[in-house]
Amino acid sequence: MLRYRSDTRTLVFIAAYFVALGGAWSLSLARSGSVLVAVAALCWISWINAVITHNVVHVPLWRSAWLNKLTRAVLSLTYGFPVNEYVPGHNLSHHRYAQQRRDTMRTTKSRSRWNLANLVIFFPTVAFDVMRANARYVAAARDRRPGWYSERRAQVALAWGVKLALLALDWKKALLFVFVPHLGAVWGVTTVNYLWHDGCDADHPYDHSRNFVGKVFNWFHFNNGFHGMHHMDPGLHWSLLPERHTELVAPHIHPALVQRSLVLYLLRTFVLEWRRLRYDGSPLVLAPEAEDIDWTTSPAPGAIELSYGRDDLPREA
Repeated sequence: MLRYRSDTRTLVFIAAYFVALGGAWSLSLARSGSVLVAVAALCWISWINAVITHNVVHVPLWRSAWLNKLTRAVLSLTYGFPVNEYVPGHNLSHHRYAQQRRDTMRTTKSRSRWNLANLVIFFPTVAFDVMRANARYVAAARDRRPGWYSERRAQVALAWGVKLALLALDWKKALLFVFVPHLGAVWGVTTVNYLWHDGCDADHPYDHSRNFVGKVFNWFHFNNGFHGMHHMDPGLHWSLLPERHTELVAPHIHPALVQRSLVLYLLRTFVLEWRRLRYDGSPLVLAPEAEDIDWTTSPAPGAIELSYGRDDLPREA
């Protein structure tokens, strides 16, 4: 019933979260070294599940609507937050209006002259704007998208009900093994937006996104390094991104926007270089920053009506 057999890997990583959490919970907190390893492992696997969350809000996993709802509920436990709330800020704001005033996660909101500081402060800078826009969308969707609204409410009850139950069971383990990894996941999946887009040309047909094409990185992160192709066709399944990147993006994009190694890019951009640069190496000159435009009250046609990228419409593998 999977639309794409490659999503067997997705299911393995979802299951791996619960295995890792069970193993961590069985540890004695007196074993500080093992606890630190467990927290780090859970931060990573929860981040992977945030990537999976991103994938399923664009292309649902199953050919069955109820299995897709079940998967979104489970991911609300592994990612740590209601999956439906990922849709407004990402699908309907960022993808429709990338780097514009209706994009609540545009990278120009971080404005330090020291680029490493921009990376560090990006999440707290945009987080409250995203939360406010999400709240406005939820209020509008209550009447206009009652199915989406009800599903989100169930996800909220499940995600936070389980967290509170685990706090009551053992508050120290809950903070270490649940709350910290979930915060790390939402921090990571937001902050990576800075790497994808800062210093790029939002108006260019190909140079709007930075790509990381290393095979190991993309195996573990479901080809999300091919970000330019993802923006060109958000409903394209992750397993198809490398082929389409080679065909449609690689012949046209600026070479600096195709990076082989994320680690080397981070080292060059934020450690060896302090300035904030455009993708072509010239200094990035920011226009004066203005307030967000509320896309939930002045959206593109049909924006408020969407819940998922292509909802639960089946696609051929």
